[in-house]
Amino acid sequence: MQKQATITSKGQITVPREVRRVLGVRTGDKLLFESDGKGVRVWPVRTRSAFSKYRGIGTPGIASGRKSIEKWLRGMRRE
Repeated sequence: MQKQATITSKGQITVPREVRRVLGVRTGDKLLFESDGKGVRVWPVRTRSAFSKYRGIGTPGIASGRKSIEKWLRGMRRE
């Protein structure tokens, strides 16, 4: 695939739709530009969710996932 983009006076480009789809990026995502001596490669920056470190903080003793929550609810309803 070959696509072109124009650099604006502010150094910005619009990444063509087909390239965004191949990279799996959306609005707000970050791209990494890496020079390898032959050219420049573009990689999507994959980061964890900003909220992942808080997952489960309000539910001690309950594993994550839908099945665990449903099991916990069934147990609560029996009591």
